[in-house]
Amino acid sequence: MTNELRKNRFKAALIEGRLQRGVWCTMTDSLAVEMIATLGFDWMMFDTEHSAMDPISVLPLLQAIAPYPVSPIVRPGSLNPAEIKKLLDLGVQTLLIPMIQNAAEAAEAVAAVTYPPDGIRGVSGLTRATGFASVRGYHKAARDEIALIVQVESMEAVEEIEAIAATPGIDAIFVGPADLAASLGHAGEPSHPAVQHACEAAIRRIAAAGKPAGFMSADETFADRITEAGANFVARDIDLAALKRGLMDRL
Repeated sequence: MTNELRKNRFKAALIEGRLQRGVWCTMTDSLAVEMIATLGFDWMMFDTEHSAMDPISVLPLLQAIAPYPVSPIVRPGSLNPAEIKKLLDLGVQTLLIPMIQNAAEAAEAVAAVTYPPDGIRGVSGLTRATGFASVRGYHKAARDEIALIVQVESMEAVEEIEAIAATPGIDAIFVGPADLAASLGHAGEPSHPAVQHACEAAIRRIAAAGKPAGFMSADETFADRITEAGANFVARDIDLAALKRGLMDRL
């Protein structure tokens, strides 16, 4: 049996400029993740950078949400081609690469998700991504359905937004307020007025450069301001934080 290459709904929405609402996921429980997938979010971001997740623990989460109309995004721990390769082979089509500082690093990220001769992604045939060798022409078409998001989260990176946006193969840029706050001298204060100003300005510059912009903040007022500034994909909560808040309300 030959399957068609799975379309990336998230990437299609980025191209169309549609606002997509998401949620940040740090828990490794597949039942909890499946429940969240039923709630109507457009995307769920599985964070292997700041959680107990790794590529192996992400796999059952991808399987748990596969029946639902929600797009998985995975953030690897770093700009690590070997880790990125494994996630792609597991069927991940949208990646959020953290701590990209400049156009050169953005180009490295592009190479990591692209097969030779244009990139360095290793070739394997019998993977979940290829439908276990049942998707005809996967290797030639795979990049068309991969959405590559790079994260700017330092003042050095913010100053390079236009150069990063101009890097061929970059599909979107995400602004990370927590590390940007630390870069500005406000560690642990991601909603500090100076951080809010810097994030809003960054989002406007990304939009002006012609790229979709993303953001996450549990501060709903802040997140709404960023959305008004032109962000295309926004999360306003984290699974573990929502669980803690809900349980504390029952005390």
